[in-house]
Amino acid sequence: MNKTVNINLAGIFFHIDEDAYLKLQRYLEAIKRSFTDSQGRSEIIADIEARIAELFNERVQHDKQVIRLKEVDEIITIMGQPEDYLVDDEIFEDEPKASYKKQSSPSKKLFRDTDNSYISGVSSGLGHYLGIDAVWVRLLWIILTIGSGGSFIFIYILFWILVPEAKTTAEKLMMTGEPVNISNIEKKIKDGFDNVSDTVSDVAKNVKESVSGAAKNVSDAAKNVDVKKQAGSIKSSSKTFFDTIGDIILFFFKIFAKFIGVFLMFIGAVTLIALIISLFSVGAVNILNIPGIEYANIVNAANTPIWLVSLLTFFAVGIPFFFLFYLGLKILVTNLKSIGNIAKFTLLGVWLISVIMLTVFGIREASEHAFDERVIEKHELNISANDTLNIKMVNNDLYKNTRYHRSSFKMGNNENGERVIYSSDLAIIVKSTSDSLATLSIEKSADGRSFEKAIERARNIDYLYSFENNTLLLDSYFTTAVENKYSDQEIRLTLYLPEGSVLKSHPNSSSFFYSRGYNGSIVSYKDANHYLKILDGDIECLDCPEEEKFEVDVDIKGDDSSLKINKEGVEVKADSSSLTIKRNNIKGSTESVNVSLDSTGLSVKSKDD
Repeated sequence: MNKTVNINLAGIFFHIDEDAYLKLQRYLEAIKRSFTDSQGRSEIIADIEARIAELFNERVQHDKQVIRLKEVDEIITIMGQPEDYLVDDEIFEDEPKASYKKQSSPSKKLFRDTDNSYISGVSSGLGHYLGIDAVWVRLLWIILTIGSGGSFIFIYILFWILVPEAKTTAEKLMMTGEPVNISNIEKKIKDGFDNVSDTVSDVAKNVKESVSGAAKNVSDAAKNVDVKKQAGSIKSSSKTFFDTIGDIILFFFKIFAKFIGVFLMFIGAVTLIALIISLFSVGAVNILNIPGIEYANIVNAANTPIWLVSLLTFFAVGIPFFFLFYLGLKILVTNLKSIGNIAKFTLLGVWLISVIMLTVFGIREASEHAFDERVIEKHELNISANDTLNIKMVNNDLYKNTRYHRSSFKMGNNENGERVIYSSDLAIIVKSTSDSLATLSIEKSADGRSFEKAIERARNIDYLYSFENNTLLLDSYFTTAVENKYSDQEIRLTLYLPEGSVLKSHPNSSSFFYSRGYNGSIVSYKDANHYLKILDGDIECLDCPEEEKFEVDVDIKGDDSSLKINKEGVEVKADSSSLTIKRNNIKGSTESVNVSLDSTGLSVKSKDD
């Protein structure tokens, strides 16, 4: 049973075995003695302790895990010995005889370099990470920002927030890819002091270099001795063939992971930029009342603020893609700073609220079309049997309907300068009636969230026609006030014509007639510009070209059968033993082909009558 000790190292608490604690304590005291008279001693000690705490933290899986001698030995191996401190043999007399593990080449980590920054150090940090000059990174940011219309500023801010600043000496060494050990920490800090200290004499520098050189020679000799003593252990711990294969597989896996990270970042960044551009575009169009936004307003039957829908859409779509971008960045940058649980749960709450509100708005908009009601106006026309009714559509210079008028509408001003909705969703239906006079039925329909609202919108449809000298002039459009919104308004014109009357429709009305049988109509778009006599549930075209009659006469009598096809004069006869085909030629004579099939075989004879 071993005794454990609780220690506070660089502000982080650890549970450590007593033997491991004593060894770590001797190690740190020896380091402190080596820097007794060194410039920046306190900073060097603080950075070394912070680095050791970071290494311990990487090896601790949970809060209750105890640090043992093994972890302390690994830390001493990584940190090494300072080049200018006196080796205390007592510290290392219990050093394990096992060999030190071969350290892999250090890898860079992404930090913000605020020491060489203009704004936040993002560009300088990326320059260190990518191995290029920070000037090119800054130039790339400027080009991307201009090319995206300023949207890349948002990506820059994300890097500013998520990438940590290189504060400690260890973090600055990791940023440049240098090994974080005692020697480099000392060198980094002393270089910093040397840069700001111009009062150090040349003699002191020469003495220091001489002492450091001597100490280095002693240290190198000690290392050489250690290498000779532990040559066998190094050999025993060398990598096997399968370890090498494993490293190769791991290398390609890391490359694949980096590729996935770049892909996720690209998708997230592109989507966020598109959402930002869309959000500001819709907001500017709405605030400045740019032409075109009114179309969005008239189809917005629920009167939901467009800017609010745009903002909620930005959050509902943008937050998941922000986390996708964050995930890609996390794959690329292992030391990425967490946004924190508060931010995560806040974004989750905003996303849920946005989705719920968009769902509510969608239901409200759908409810505006829940009821489809109609109003019907009937007008008697002075058209009786044997009378001819002419139909012609009347256009408006303020509204030109398209060929596919059933789905077309537009905003415009009427003759009084009022803002209205123009639509040409019209259909003409013709039916026969036994009444003495013709009737025009105008059926107006519209949608609404309630029966009353749908009826109100249907009644607010304005449609005009005129009837004079047996000519019915029908407007090819109708209007309604913009307050009624676009609620699938439509008009069905039904003509009830007495039997025996004649209908003549102008060619410009053909597109308003649908197929025959549509809602019981007896007239189709093909019948335009023809005189049509109204019959009981049917029509007779009075000026259509006569169709050539085509007769087929089939006579079957037991084994003897005949088929006549007029008017070409083709006749086919068949009995139990033969097949005869006759066809009249152009001059009126008859050519016959006799095909006989009996026990003697098949014979074909041809002759002219």
